[in-house]
This record gives sequence, structure tokens and C-alpha cells, in this order.
Amino acid sequence: MDTNLNVLDELNKGCSMGMEALELILKKVQDHEFRDFLVDFHDEYAQYSDQIIEHYHEYTDEEIHKVNGAEKAMTWYGIMKDTMLDNSHSKIAELLINGTTMGIIEGRRILNHKKMDKKIASFCEKYVKMQEKYLEKLKEYL
Repeated sequence: MDTNLNVLDELNKGCSMGMEALELILKKVQDHEFRDFLVDFHDEYAQYSDQIIEHYHEYTDEEIHKVNGAEKAMTWYGIMKDTMLDNSHSKIAELLINGTTMGIIEGRRILNHKKMDKKIASFCEKYVKMQEKYLEKLKEYL
């Protein structure tokens, strides 16, 4: 598989899992300010997801790989289990910090170890910086 496609697949996986987690968490958030922040985070993931698909189709006519049902189920289970007894802002921020940190680590690994087109590398860097921006804001809710 072309490295550029592989990178875009990995970014798409992170985006999809981020959106999935935020959609589940938004159902548990009542506070309007926190909810608006999380909606903004979700919407930015959605914008990146659209851009990932556009970039993907510059390299192939094939459809981008989707996150499988087992991964989605594990995300659902983890969120439900971890928020069953505590769905405070602090707990939700902690869960999102953990997931976002995993995305940042994966993005940095990609940037440090994969040879890709400059356009894709620049896009990947912007994606990681977006996650870092939200990570800093999430810390305020701990």
C-alpha cells in the first residue's frame, strides 16, 4: 500500500474514533459550556475527516478504510464503563485526554518514521496540532 494512503488511513482511524467517542460522551454532558466545547472538538474532527477523504481520493479511487465494529464496540464499552459511576467534567476530560494523547502519539510516530509527500506531512502536522490544541483545553476541565 502506498505510504500516503497508509498515513491517511491512520489519520482517518483516529478521526473516526475521536468523533465516535465524542458522540457517545455528548449524550452524557448537560453543562452548555462544556457541551459547546465538545461539539466544537467533534466538528473539527469532522472537517479533518472530510479533508482526509479528499486527500485519499487524490491517490486512489478506492474507498478509505472504515473503523471496524469491534473497535467501535470497545470505545462504547470503555466510555460506558468509565462514566457509569462518575460522569463529571473531570472524568470525561480525563477520558478524552487519554484518547487524544493516543492520537497525538500516533501522529508524531507517523511524522517521525514514515516517508510521505510534503502535502500529506503538512496535513498530518496540522491534524496533530489540532489535537494538541484541544488537549490543552481539556486540561482545564480536570
